[in-house]
Amino acid sequence: MIIPYIAGDLREVQPSVLAYVGDAVYELYARCWVSEHCAKKSGAMHKRAIKYVSAESQAMVIRALMPELTDTEETYFRRGKNSNPSSMSKNASPADYMYATGFETLIGFLFLDNQEARLEYIISRAFAIIDENN
Repeated sequence: MIIPYIAGDLREVQPSVLAYVGDAVYELYARCWVSEHCAKKSGAMHKRAIKYVSAESQAMVIRALMPELTDTEETYFRRGKNSNPSSMSKNASPADYMYATGFETLIGFLFLDNQEARLEYIISRAFAIIDENN
């Protein structure tokens, strides 16, 4: 996989940038997951993908995964959660939105740090947690 270069030290990257990248990476994984498990019309697949990418689902996932995170992963999650986003979701509580932003920051960090095995583990666990609760 080609990993784009953003910075030599990811600690210097703004949490909003990591969350932006993480959002795109996680959405792509979700779309591929839905396509593999539910090959239907695009509208139906989109509705199913929303179940995985909503702020509410992401917040639920990160709360469940907290005991499994390394210290470094937890640091990146907290950086994202505690950042000051310029906007808020219309469909999620402020707390869920902040947790989801932290989750996306973690995903962005793992992707840009080329931790492919850990990224895939976290995302597969996320999908399993969401499926168990829906």
